[in-house]
Amino acid sequence: MPRRFDHVDLRVSSLAKVQPFYEALLPALGFTRDAKIEDWLQFEASEGPVTEFFGVTESAQHQANENRIAFWAESPSEVDRLGAIAVAAGALAVEGPDHEAPHYYAIFFEDPCGNRLEICHRLPS
Repeated sequence: MPRRFDHVDLRVSSLAKVQPFYEALLPALGFTRDAKIEDWLQFEASEGPVTEFFGVTESAQHQANENRIAFWAESPSEVDRLGAIAVAAGALAVEGPDHEAPHYYAIFFEDPCGNRLEICHRLPS
């Protein structure tokens, strides 16, 4: 069982508000195939058949909470690169990038609707 989950369906209060943000961030994270689904912003991993995807849809009454979605980066420099893309795309409440622990390097931020996200790399211990 190599895969641990299949996809993320994220709710936002305004799809229009987050669309430019996710259109910049998700392809940089490897979700490069735009699925073009009505009322959704959905990007799929494009290496062969779809193995995972990240979808965003509007739920007007949605309120961001304390949940966080963390994306893996292959190296600390990749955390830096992806973090810069997130910031340029409009990330809010940015913290880092920095070592949260000796073997954990990450940047924390929110999308334009306040959903908490992270890009991290765990160093060998």
